[in-house]
Amino acid sequence: MNVKNNIILAMDLMDILEAYKVVEEISDYIDTIKIGYPLTLAEGIKSIGIFKDNFDFNVICDYKVADIPETNSKIADLTFDAGADALITHGFVGKDSVNACLDVASEYGKDIFLLTEMSHPGAEMFLQEVADDIAKMGIEMGIKNYVAPSTRLNRLSEIRNIVGKDSFIISPGVGTQGGNPKDTLNYADALIIGRSIYNSEDPRLAVDNILNSLK
Repeated sequence: MNVKNNIILAMDLMDILEAYKVVEEISDYIDTIKIGYPLTLAEGIKSIGIFKDNFDFNVICDYKVADIPETNSKIADLTFDAGADALITHGFVGKDSVNACLDVASEYGKDIFLLTEMSHPGAEMFLQEVADDIAKMGIEMGIKNYVAPSTRLNRLSEIRNIVGKDSFIISPGVGTQGGNPKDTLNYADALIIGRSIYNSEDPRLAVDNILNSLK
């Protein structure tokens, strides 16, 4: 997946008109948006099509799918049928559950991103202990796309070492959570940035400032 300016907008506003306005302001800077549960639950799965049809964006659905294989298959099918280009799935649920999402993605000619470790402090309690094993499992399964945290560069670096230079890593936690954009791109392929942009009084200026910091 090619990501313009290495920035993915994490859109967690819960009003589609507000979300649309933000995206419209910065649409010449970005071409990829990550939609999570807040917007989907508030406005429906049609939210995916709104950004696909009006902006021709790549849409990554951040549903952190983490259920039994049968349920994962249903979630993946609904998501890709609605127009998503990629789906983020948890790895801690094991190979069979991840493979259920991977199989559906293959049917649609779409992608999954395997979540290895999250960016918030609580991830250090349990998830960090198995993150390396999740990344290794992904490589064994032939997965090429991963999610790893910008808030802990040592962990991001380690996951990059495991998945290799040819894998595509997107990294959350930049901005409000403290991740540094330039440092993160030493290991990741794209930055996931949300609140620093959509909560800004001037989203366009916020993106411009981020891009300037990368120079």
